[in-house]
Amino acid sequence: MEKLHTYVVLAYKESKDLERCIKSVLKQKYRSEVVIATSTPNSFINKLAKKYGLEVIVNKDAKHRIGDDFDFAIKCAKTKLATVAHQDDVYDYDYSYEIVKKYNKKKDSIILFTNYYEIRNKKKVMNNKNLRIKSFLLTPLKISFNSNKKWAKRAVLKYGNAICCPSVTFNKDMIEFPVFDCDLTCNIDWNAWEKLSLRKGSFSFVNKKLMGHKISEETTTTEIINSGVRTKEDYELFLRFWPKGIAKLLNKFYKNAEKSNKVKK
Repeated sequence: MEKLHTYVVLAYKESKDLERCIKSVLKQKYRSEVVIATSTPNSFINKLAKKYGLEVIVNKDAKHRIGDDFDFAIKCAKTKLATVAHQDDVYDYDYSYEIVKKYNKKKDSIILFTNYYEIRNKKKVMNNKNLRIKSFLLTPLKISFNSNKKWAKRAVLKYGNAICCPSVTFNKDMIEFPVFDCDLTCNIDWNAWEKLSLRKGSFSFVNKKLMGHKISEETTTTEIINSGVRTKEDYELFLRFWPKGIAKLLNKFYKNAEKSNKVKK
């Protein structure tokens, strides 16, 4: 049977979490293809690849921009469906099984994604304020009938980025490159979903928590939040959905919500 799905593990420098991520994508109910993509090749990555029998695909034209790395990773998959597995995150046993099952029902899917939990201080956090808000914002797509409706795809983005980037699988037959623009630093994923929401096709949501997203003071997202770049880019995205006055109010609210990204010691 033809394989439909590939995990492309996006490896950067020497992450202590990389092996955990690799183990999680190899231990799946649906036996997906697995490869490693990197723009920072090194012996650490090569050693883990050899240990688990994985191919390492090096981005030789890397410009060391996040968006370029993401687009390169998607292209590395030879299957129709590609998940860019962030090295800090983990994927549950049923993730690819549920994604492929959803795809077989919704062949017009542009992206397919699941709900998620957080990993904070090495512990699973299944429920907190941030997760509840994002789950609520995704309500329009919890009804499968709405998944190809433009209003529903944009509704889950107009109050903030409710779609967790590492939970997303791309249908390569339904996208055009570049998917991720590189003029933004933090909101490259929100920007991508906004652009894709204008295309014909579905945003297919599996309402199960099937992957874990690490929240850490060391992550790129946290660094960007602390620099103040996030607030500027949030406002830019809100303007695509709202008049200036409402966009400013939402941006102020969103800035306060960023505090939840900080990990309590």
